Amino acid sequence: MSVDASHEHGQPTTGGSNFLRNLIAEQIASGEHTGAVVTRFPPEPNGYLHIGHAASICLNFGLAEYFQGACRLRFDDTNPDAEDQEYIDSIQADIQWLGFEWDGEVRYTSQYFATLYDYALHLIAAGLAYVDELSPDEIRDYRGTLTEPGKNSPYRDRDPAESRAMFEAMARGEYAEGTACLRARIDMAAGNINLRDPVIYRIRNKAHHQTGDAWCVYPSYDFAHGQSDAIEGVTHSICTLEFEDHRPLYNWLLEHLPVPARPVQYEFARVNLNYTITSKRKLRRLVEEQIVDGWDDPRMPTISGIRRRGYTPASIRAFCDRVGVSRSGGTVDAAMLEHAIRDDLNKNAARAMCVIDPLKVVITNWEAGHVETLTAPGHPDRDDMPERHLPLTREVYIEKADFREEANKKYKRLVLGKKVRLRNAYVIEAHDVVKNEAGEIVEVHCTYDPDTLGDNPADGVKPKGVIHWVSASHGKQALVRVYDRLFAVENPGREDDLLDGLNPFSLEIHPGCWIEPGLADVAAETRVQFERTGYFVADRYDHAAGAPVFNRVVALRDTWAKIEQRGA
Repeated sequence: MSVDASHEHGQPTTGGSNFLRNLIAEQIASGEHTGAVVTRFPPEPNGYLHIGHAASICLNFGLAEYFQGACRLRFDDTNPDAEDQEYIDSIQADIQWLGFEWDGEVRYTSQYFATLYDYALHLIAAGLAYVDELSPDEIRDYRGTLTEPGKNSPYRDRDPAESRAMFEAMARGEYAEGTACLRARIDMAAGNINLRDPVIYRIRNKAHHQTGDAWCVYPSYDFAHGQSDAIEGVTHSICTLEFEDHRPLYNWLLEHLPVPARPVQYEFARVNLNYTITSKRKLRRLVEEQIVDGWDDPRMPTISGIRRRGYTPASIRAFCDRVGVSRSGGTVDAAMLEHAIRDDLNKNAARAMCVIDPLKVVITNWEAGHVETLTAPGHPDRDDMPERHLPLTREVYIEKADFREEANKKYKRLVLGKKVRLRNAYVIEAHDVVKNEAGEIVEVHCTYDPDTLGDNPADGVKPKGVIHWVSASHGKQALVRVYDRLFAVENPGREDDLLDGLNPFSLEIHPGCWIEPGLADVAAETRVQFERTGYFVADRYDHAAGAPVFNRVVALRDTWAKIEQRGA
């Protein structure tokens, strides 16, 4: 069995609008922007990336690729309380899996801590920052509301020399957490709350995963963001729309600090999927309460989960391209993502047969012990995929759902006294069944017509349909997991309890499946189409030669409406 030949990192050829790409092209054409386009992807290393981050990765790295510029990877590691090397490693792996390479070495905001500290001293000396001893709750109260201005802190007019001495003492660890902070001195009556003397440094008496015990004060994201962009020579700092109100602060800091460059911030609408949550807090709950089997559970919207589910990098990039980039927020139908992988695998996944719910069929006029090796195409439209070899024997397995003792004319599968074709093999006719003590059918007896193989079947033979099968003696057993959407409600985040929206059919485990013998030894992450059933992938971790484990990636067609009806 050949590994699927999907274009793992191929560029999508069609897509939605991308206002940022159009904007940058106009800037270059008009001479407003000269030189290289430099973007950055600045994740916080405090969790696993999800499908929304994938869109941001594709945007930032994609713009750099399109304009032959550079995209930097910078970890925004300003909060030692929640960051971990595990997340750093996973984020780098996710970006590389999607097919992108960052410019130069991996960067960290923590590399600029000394420079950012000097920038803070610069603001203090200019009377544009002060050490405040209000408590966090008092700062919040003094800040005002959207309709009422804030109040000046009693420490706002502190002498710059005193603020500097206190800030330096804070940096030496001489203050407890929460007893003081450094605030920019802007305008407590500003209509934009982000300009009401924002906190730019906090005390954290905790070791940092990159700098160890070197620092006891850490910059806020708002303070570190623009200055790090400037240090790295970023030209287009692209953020999601929730940072639009932070742009005036971004610009104010750049204007009042001796930074080496003047990056410009642009905002775009994040990608939100229905039937999906991306909140780190809620995803963590699913993991901690063991609703899912970890951050890479194939039902999770994390990139590691999507990868394990069997999605390809090309399908994720195609999805992001089709969604496009705009400034108007909204929710994208999850069916678009499923369509992207279905379209990819339809073209690139090899075909195979798997019987998930087996029922034994005995071909009574087949010679015992005789094996006939048939052939089938690896892919109906791909000559580069080798033919499959299918051993046909006296006993085979078919799906239980593919047989009925009696059925109406709409049922196009095996029925007593009726004929059906075994896929890529002969026509068989059922004539008897064997039942157990409970009255359940455990075996179907059939005869086959030896003149019905190939392109010239016997005249007058009209089977009702075609069903798939696997040899009972030459097939291999496998564990198959049938995954579906984790949530059965369109907006699970609005449920009173997140767990109320769970889809009870999100995972069905089938330990006794039968697969073609050629499937048993394929490599992990091999993607195939189980004919008539769906697209599946050999599990990234659990699959092994001789002990195959396959996960369903997606059904052959959109079956979600039926699933919703089943759960009603």
